[in-house]
Amino acid sequence: MFSSNQQLNYQFLLITHIVCADQQIHSEEAQALRDLAQAANIEENTLLEMEKILSQEDKYLSLELIAGKIPHGQQTETMRQLLTMAHIDGYFAPLEREMIYKIGQVWHWSKNEIDKIIQEAKSKQTQKNYKNNEDEELSLAAKFLENEYKSGLSRAIINLVVKISPDAIKETVSKLEREILIKGPEYDKAIEHCSKIAKEDYDFAFNALAQVDKALKTLARNLENTIKQIENRTNSKGQANTAKEVAQQLDYSRKALREDIIKELLLVRESLYSKQRALNHFSIAFMGRTKAGKSTLHAIITREGWDAIGVGTQRTTRLNRVYEWKNIRIIDTPGIGAPGGKSDEEIAKSIVDESDVICYVVTNDSIQETEFQFMKLLKEKTKPLIILLNVKHNLRESRRLEHFLKNPNKLFEMEGNSGIGGHFERIHRYAKQQYANDYFSIVPVMLLAAQMNNEPEHQEIKEKLFKASRIQDFLDSIRESLVKYGAIRRSQTLLGSTVGAIDSPYQWVNEQINIYEQLIQTLKNKREEIKRKIKKAEDDTYRSLKLEIDSIFNSAINSIQPFAEQHWKDNQESLNAGWQNKLKEIRFQERIQSAYEDAGKKFNTEVQEVIAEVGTELELMAQLNVGKDFKLKENHKKPFWTNPGFITGVISGVVALLIFLPGGIPVTLPFIATAIGAAIASITSWFKSEDQKRREAVAKISSSLREELNKNKDKVNSDLKKSFTNYCDFATTNIIQYFDELIGGLEAINQNLKTANNQINLANNYLNQAYAKRIIDWSVDKYEQLTEEGIKNTISQVDRQFGRTLTIHTKLELDIRKSQSDIQAILQEDIVIKFPVNN
Repeated sequence: MFSSNQQLNYQFLLITHIVCADQQIHSEEAQALRDLAQAANIEENTLLEMEKILSQEDKYLSLELIAGKIPHGQQTETMRQLLTMAHIDGYFAPLEREMIYKIGQVWHWSKNEIDKIIQEAKSKQTQKNYKNNEDEELSLAAKFLENEYKSGLSRAIINLVVKISPDAIKETVSKLEREILIKGPEYDKAIEHCSKIAKEDYDFAFNALAQVDKALKTLARNLENTIKQIENRTNSKGQANTAKEVAQQLDYSRKALREDIIKELLLVRESLYSKQRALNHFSIAFMGRTKAGKSTLHAIITREGWDAIGVGTQRTTRLNRVYEWKNIRIIDTPGIGAPGGKSDEEIAKSIVDESDVICYVVTNDSIQETEFQFMKLLKEKTKPLIILLNVKHNLRESRRLEHFLKNPNKLFEMEGNSGIGGHFERIHRYAKQQYANDYFSIVPVMLLAAQMNNEPEHQEIKEKLFKASRIQDFLDSIRESLVKYGAIRRSQTLLGSTVGAIDSPYQWVNEQINIYEQLIQTLKNKREEIKRKIKKAEDDTYRSLKLEIDSIFNSAINSIQPFAEQHWKDNQESLNAGWQNKLKEIRFQERIQSAYEDAGKKFNTEVQEVIAEVGTELELMAQLNVGKDFKLKENHKKPFWTNPGFITGVISGVVALLIFLPGGIPVTLPFIATAIGAAIASITSWFKSEDQKRREAVAKISSSLREELNKNKDKVNSDLKKSFTNYCDFATTNIIQYFDELIGGLEAINQNLKTANNQINLANNYLNQAYAKRIIDWSVDKYEQLTEEGIKNTISQVDRQFGRTLTIHTKLELDIRKSQSDIQAILQEDIVIKFPVNN
């Protein structure tokens, strides 16, 4: 199959990449890879590169590099091998499909060519048979009890005897009943029922997630259109620049929202893929800090990998490992807190969505509060939790081992100095802080005893060791819980927990709506504040301007008397010329024009200060996350407008709307009227003295000039008032229009968010009501196909605080067969069922 003259076998390494594509290594994939390596005589150097890929080391050979090494003539056969490996675990994952497309691109294959060969590979796959086909025999006692249970009379007698019997007999009967349950036909029926439930529930989960996916895509598209509409807008005054500047500022918002939308879409799709991957199996995930004993637990269940236990051997992969045990899908995660490469915690998180139960492994020698912080994620996903307490005790010393086997129950006693009761109390205390309740069970086991059971030197006491480890009780309890609670936990995974995938974008959109509403109201308040302050700046500036104008005219009036004394003998032409020279001398018109321009500059400065002050307040509010009513989650992205560029852009955009003053106000210089010359001529009659003539001429000139100056002052003041008011109004209108455009744009974006929010909320309710229907059916011990009509006829309303409380309002009174405490303990959520009140 492979070319033997290659230094590295690139076909084999490419197949290794496809094994890791979905971030999980299924036991069947791992076995197939081992078999392939042996059958093809893969050399040591290739096996070393394989280990690098499996362990996801930083320097492993990339997919693109390896694919590029495959000769053209071998590509088709290699592609078929890749697809065979991708399907070997019964599910062709989207990430595996994505990798196949990447390889096809390296080989310059068209998408149609790739899809054709994918379809061919799919048609050759056979459906896996999920039957309990292991050779498990009931014990004689279990067989006897099973036969007796077939008779109703015998069952009743046995139940009566058990009630009045000592605890030892009750425990024996209970163990026999469990044996019948997990080894008999009820187990197979439970597997089939779980599969049937899962397929129905998955359709509802798919519809809901598809609706959320569509809502987020539509939101992104609507945001693009909103910004374009604003940018292309031209109002009646033709002020398109304002709209463009506003659109530029709003683009900060669009980019920030789009970035988050893409993230939310990825989370929704990942949730959907995980649901699909786990569709055919009841899944349990083992988690815990590194060296807690998960590898030992893995070896106990799969009966392989003992050589890597307890000797410091480095694990061969940092990906999640998946294997099947008695038709249960077991997911083994890397230890939380293990060093190197991609975060193990992130890898473990990747399987939470697809798991029905989480088994969290802790040890009695190191129960620390920090190792329970990861449970917060489990609660956010509403995942049922089992805590496996690995009781560590040194059994390697022969005397200790002998002492342990004489009384193995002693190490599991709750009370006393060496009891484990204190560990139980700490686990409950630490876990409850993160998990919000203490409904979870704690199962103590001794993994070292189970490990020693497999060692050659302990073969004579292997049965004692395994029994003393209490592992079998734990494993049997998992299978028993599948029979009793598997169906409702499948619904919890596919319906109840999927709400978490919807709740995340729903909460994000709600946060954005709050952000925008707060910002819109803030900008509206600032707009009114700016109006008031601009009006005040206008009034203050005009008062200062009027005082300056009055001062300029007063200086002219004060010049009249000396001018008249000097020019009382002049004729009209000389008098007018002299007065013009006098006004130029005191810089009359120049000072008026300068006063007007200074007033405009002063007004501009005050408006800029107002806008800068508003900008400072906005920046401060952004830093404080808009005060006490607007606190974001830890590590949550801050609002787009906390970006300094947004605030600066708004300020500069508004300041740019301030214009320079017009060229000036035409001022009519006060000339001496013709009548003054005539008056002077009449004064110079022969019978008046020189002094009398002078006094009368000075008085006439002064009176005429004062009258002209007063008239001129009134006109100048009127013209200045009109011009200055027009300028201020124009500046104010442009500034307010900018804020109006900005607020209008934000309101349009907010409306888009509200529309998306409503659509996501519908999907949220859709799933919550479907989950509520499953809970109701389970609580009354019945099954019926999940349909929208059945949900509508049973459920009136569901109130849910995701991960904490769930209140179901039914349309009719029902015969609930399970107690509320049992429902809460099994689903590990505060669930209340309320019937309609009869009036």
